[in-house]
Amino acid sequence: RRQFNLIDDQLLRYKYLNNFEKAISKLEEQYKWLTSNDQYTSLKHEGDKVIVFERGNLVWAFNFHPTNSYTDYRIGVPKAGTYKQVLNSDDKQFLGHNRVDPDTEYFTVNETWNNRPNYMQIYLPSRTAIVFALN
Repeated sequence: RRQFNLIDDQLLRYKYLNNFEKAISKLEEQYKWLTSNDQYTSLKHEGDKVIVFERGNLVWAFNFHPTNSYTDYRIGVPKAGTYKQVLNSDDKQFLGHNRVDPDTEYFTVNETWNNRPNYMQIYLPSRTAIVFALN
């Protein structure tokens, strides 16, 4: 039996998971990434425990490492320009630590990286997923 009332219990953390579900649903409404045929995995780094992929017009960066956060981590991107963060699992509304400023702009460098024509450098905290969109 489903207990939807659990998100209202202030002693539990289900409300943060519900906030994440709402945010990712809103992201789908805005960018239509689930139905997009455009997809590309640009990085699967076993040592760093990082995966970067594109789905639709979004770039997704996941850091599964339990302790290592990465400063100035290069990720390849398909288009030149300025990127913005559109979803961050480390956000306070999801009970994260809020280690990445949501207003940061990410500028691309016109140089090939991981078979992508451009790259940008990001801060990628441990145990987070950040989604970027071209501004």
